[in-house]
Amino acid sequence: MVRRRTAVSIAAAALLLASPALTACGSGPAQPGAAALIGDQKITVSTLQHKVNEVRAAQAASSQADQQSAAGGKLSTQTLSMLVQNTVIERAAADAKVTVSDGEVQQQHAAALQQFSGSEKALDAALLQQYDIVPAGADSFFRTNALVGKLIMSLGFQPGSDGGQTAIVDALSKTADELGVKINPRYGAWDAKKAIIGDATDPWVVTRTPGAAAPAA
Repeated sequence: MVRRRTAVSIAAAALLLASPALTACGSGPAQPGAAALIGDQKITVSTLQHKVNEVRAAQAASSQADQQSAAGGKLSTQTLSMLVQNTVIERAAADAKVTVSDGEVQQQHAAALQQFSGSEKALDAALLQQYDIVPAGADSFFRTNALVGKLIMSLGFQPGSDGGQTAIVDALSKTADELGVKINPRYGAWDAKKAIIGDATDPWVVTRTPGAAAPAA
């Protein structure tokens, strides 16, 4: 049995409540209303809150009485970390000239669906419970997943392998450094080595479908 959330292990750092300024490595200009800055791209607090509210609404509407956020009480931090990671992944993919077609996204979706005997409802529930992904965000999730897989292969590794996981985190860390990432301290601190907000045992980057076993290294 696969341990739930092995590919998305996130333990956010303690929230810093003292200052509303954005910081990177302890310094950075104040940006009112910003949750994060990635280069010249801004993720606003309102955008982040909208995403968090979507997850909470989906959880409330879930037929599973025990449905809870995979992030526990750190949903805002995890959601922001994913939004930052998505931006970094898009830049890394553009730099590597890696693209994903709509057909490849649908292949990822179909492969995940097979894990749940073709039940979209069961897949939606797994994405929500394991990764805090709402049904409307499923294709975006699979697109990012496909991009990460192709980036790993472009680095000479197989998705799901230990070497591939290390290589993609290193590559994303380098891209994030080049872009410059600043995080509002209320959501935690940017870990440049892991390319994530907070302290995580494993990077959040998903390289397999919900419920699926990892490929052999």
